[in-house]
Amino acid sequence: MHSRRRFLLTATAPLFLPGVLRADLKPADYQKDVDFLLKELPKKAGHFFTLKRIDWKKVTDEFSKEVKTVKDDVAHVKLCNRLVARLRDGHASLRDLKVKMPDESKGRRFTGPRVHLVVVGEKVFVRQSFKDAQAKGIEVGMEVERIDNKSARKWLDEAAARLSDERGYGTDAAAIYAACHAGLADWEGSTITFEVSKKGRRTKVPITRNGGPNYAPEGPIFLPKDVTALDRNSYGKTPEGYGYIHLRKVPGELPQQLDTMLAAIGDVPGIILDCRANSGGGCDHEAVFGRFLPAGKKWRQYTGAGSNPCTAPMVVIVDAGVFSAGETIAGQFKEDGRAYMIGDSATAGSSSSKETLAVPSGLFGVYYSVFSNKARFNGGKGIEGLGVPPHEITPYVPDDLEKGVDSQIRIAAEKLKAGLPKDKVPWKV
Repeated sequence: MHSRRRFLLTATAPLFLPGVLRADLKPADYQKDVDFLLKELPKKAGHFFTLKRIDWKKVTDEFSKEVKTVKDDVAHVKLCNRLVARLRDGHASLRDLKVKMPDESKGRRFTGPRVHLVVVGEKVFVRQSFKDAQAKGIEVGMEVERIDNKSARKWLDEAAARLSDERGYGTDAAAIYAACHAGLADWEGSTITFEVSKKGRRTKVPITRNGGPNYAPEGPIFLPKDVTALDRNSYGKTPEGYGYIHLRKVPGELPQQLDTMLAAIGDVPGIILDCRANSGGGCDHEAVFGRFLPAGKKWRQYTGAGSNPCTAPMVVIVDAGVFSAGETIAGQFKEDGRAYMIGDSATAGSSSSKETLAVPSGLFGVYYSVFSNKARFNGGKGIEGLGVPPHEITPYVPDDLEKGVDSQIRIAAEKLKAGLPKDKVPWKV
């Protein structure tokens, strides 16, 4: 049912960038490209292999055999894309493509069922439900027992494996996280059936996908009331009076955005920096950190800055959807002792310096990770392939979901009220 081509051509981040159409090459050219990648990729990415549990000999055996069946450029590109996915690298992709890939959409949109899921232990629950799904009775907090006549957890494991066949994920948690969102998507008009239960009552709900690209995670499940949006980020206060900022993205002007947010939030007894589902970007990291120190005060390599810096105790929330620059922004507050970090998993494990390697045929280049960002994190192992683990793993609580309570925000507020552990958060005003 789930052909790999659909995700290949409709991923939220492009796997291929368009280029100039070329005529098909010969089998020997395809063989040369694959042999080249199998030999060259380990030279700069090989130091990740043990960490990411990559058996490159197995990869070599697999693709040395498969390349012999390739008959045209399109099949070659698809094969090499799958080879690159074996790097388990969330940034890796084929660039400068000189092959026109077929349009398999047939005029259809690639769309989700308007449901997002979350795994809690071995169980699966509805994380978010909206529009069509909500109208059909799928509610946040319901347990999902089966999907398309398979146990929900098995279905998600298979979806994660399917996605991982064509796109790298730095950690297993990141792959499962993707399965809970993008893994539910398919071509418009296709159907997916959820068997959900609430208070012992089980219901089978078929959903025909007919919306737009609604399979990207949103981060928080229930935002505090009256938050204000600023670009893709938002800010406000929790019911307890703590400051709340959700960073959905890391724009270049983030330090200036924080000035605006913190001025509006004002003086608070604590602040929650929610980075869930942060898709990355880029900005001055030290300037971001400086917004959470007294103006002019030095703390390790940082200096307090900005027009409205916040000096209150701080909790950072993460999940496996925190990617790239989102990981370094969130992680610096934990690693450098400014904040206590919670979340239901480590971050995505995809934050690195990249290079592009052109293949001999000239059909494409491979963009891939060669060094981990923040090498000092994780005891000198960096972020790539590991992510930033929270101080404390805080699973979602199904009862919270049913009550309309975001477990992570609730727990963050409780941590601030109780006082942050000084052995984990040494910073103080």
